[in-house]
Amino acid sequence: MGKNKHKDKKPEASEVGPMPDDAATSISAREEHGSDDDTASGRGLPKGFSLEDPKLPKEIEDAAMRSGGYPYDKRLKREEYEKQLLALQIELMKLQRYNLKVGNRILCLYEGRDGSGKGSCIKAFNEHMNPRNTHTVALSKPTGTERGQLYFQRYAVHLPTAGEVVLFDRSWYNRAGVERVMGFCTEDQLAVFLREAPEFEGLLVRDGIKLFKFYLTIGREMQLLRFHERAQDPLKQWKLSPVDLASLSRYDAYTHAEIEMFRFTHTAIAPWTVVRANDQRRARLETIRHVLLSIDYDGRDLDAIGTHDPKIIGSGPDFFHPQVASKAS
Repeated sequence: MGKNKHKDKKPEASEVGPMPDDAATSISAREEHGSDDDTASGRGLPKGFSLEDPKLPKEIEDAAMRSGGYPYDKRLKREEYEKQLLALQIELMKLQRYNLKVGNRILCLYEGRDGSGKGSCIKAFNEHMNPRNTHTVALSKPTGTERGQLYFQRYAVHLPTAGEVVLFDRSWYNRAGVERVMGFCTEDQLAVFLREAPEFEGLLVRDGIKLFKFYLTIGREMQLLRFHERAQDPLKQWKLSPVDLASLSRYDAYTHAEIEMFRFTHTAIAPWTVVRANDQRRARLETIRHVLLSIDYDGRDLDAIGTHDPKIIGSGPDFFHPQVASKAS
């Protein structure tokens, strides 16, 4: 593992899901001695990488954009991005008016690796939306009472009512991702979740909720680059939680968790949509575009919305098995 001041720092309890009281001790021990997942994957942090070092190794910086099999060498140009974003946000205004008129309920889940840009996608979506009926949900760690409840219960109270749009910045899928990888849930709890999540989501969709499940994925080197940027920027350091730091050496473990999650919870009634997010600009546009193309509303302008970029967003094998694309790049 790279030498940095975070290695021996004992993390506080995570704020992403239920966990035992000794969770922080568990993270600290894994970071010090290495986890089973790290050993199995055969790779920890790259040699010479340190969050404390102001300079990012050149080989990581050079490889970041194309990492994970990403199809583009450069970010979308700012002028083109802003032009497309404005057109899409205008369409979102039309969607919101229509949503209030007919009483639709829209629910978007944003999941993905640490550093993948979930928050920026949500910000681009709701930047100009009326906050009275567009809500972002980013739950902190559960209370003692919530830990004793049905797992989905604390999320269910935030579901949209008629006319509302609700955007989850991480959701009940914490259990299939970070809780699983970091050891914050038991094997039995994980098995129950993977069995019950499709049933829960089926209930939501059958009741009329329009559900969108986005999973943002980024390459290994891009994740390292973004973590390094956060560590070096005093205005972004709050984004680096203890669990984020502990996840740095578990990239392959998260890949395995993703594949299992998709296998059990990608269903016909509630499918996953995977977004390759090495370029956050393209990811923001595609997540908004996907919602707009999926709901017919008054005054919808298909020319303004545009079409999907099949290299960036999809639900096929190349998206559900990112390690295949990475090896092919």
